[in-house]
Amino acid sequence: MIRHQNNTSTEEPGIYTMETRVRYSECTSAGQAGLSGILDYLQDTCTFQAEDLSVGVRYMQEHQTAWVLNSWQADIKRYPVFDEKIRISTWPYDFKGFLGFRNFKIEDSQGETIVRAASVWVFMDMEKKRPARIPSKVAAAYQKCPQLEMEYMDRKIPDFDGQHVDGVYKIPRCFIDTNQHVNNSKYILLAEELLPAGFQTVRMRAEYRRSAVYGECLYPYMMQSWDFCAVRFDDQNKNPCVVIEFYTES
Repeated sequence: MIRHQNNTSTEEPGIYTMETRVRYSECTSAGQAGLSGILDYLQDTCTFQAEDLSVGVRYMQEHQTAWVLNSWQADIKRYPVFDEKIRISTWPYDFKGFLGFRNFKIEDSQGETIVRAASVWVFMDMEKKRPARIPSKVAAAYQKCPQLEMEYMDRKIPDFDGQHVDGVYKIPRCFIDTNQHVNNSKYILLAEELLPAGFQTVRMRAEYRRSAVYGECLYPYMMQSWDFCAVRFDDQNKNPCVVIEFYTES
């Protein structure tokens, strides 16, 4: 059973935690949570925090607004394994104009941090389809906490001249979330299929540029070296939807 709490005696107010155990249905053939599954943990935790603060999905739908992910970076020390109990924590550390900055961490049952992550979100007016200043009620609902100690890479990822990978991905309904866009982690799931066999990601970063919707086609491009892979998904007009970088141990 998932247990939610706003804070604990060992954490600052404003940090939200979710405790769970790694399900078999979340595991790869290696018996561990996959990268896209880890990102699902992070998304779920910040979504639950918003719900508990009364500025979640239902509030956003009523006001025709949404938080749309601009970029994130995840540094993975170790992947959690089947049946392992883990604790996911999240908190915002800054708001600027229409941007929200949020950290995450995943700890094992011994309290060791096995995943660190940073993300940037854009507050969107979904009716006008453009960024909007974060309302005072939304910003005031959160308590900002200190920025997590980790190496922060630039949220903007440069374009690259990669090779087109054979095949086209047509977006199925099961990839669409409540914002009527492809859910963030689904791009990662697709991109992982293009990585070389045995490639173990220790750092991932992604920049989301255009939200793809149901029925559209994504055209993959890729560039790689022995310890690095970059994947870009373009739409049919050759506009990048997302650029993702995967790093393995050097």
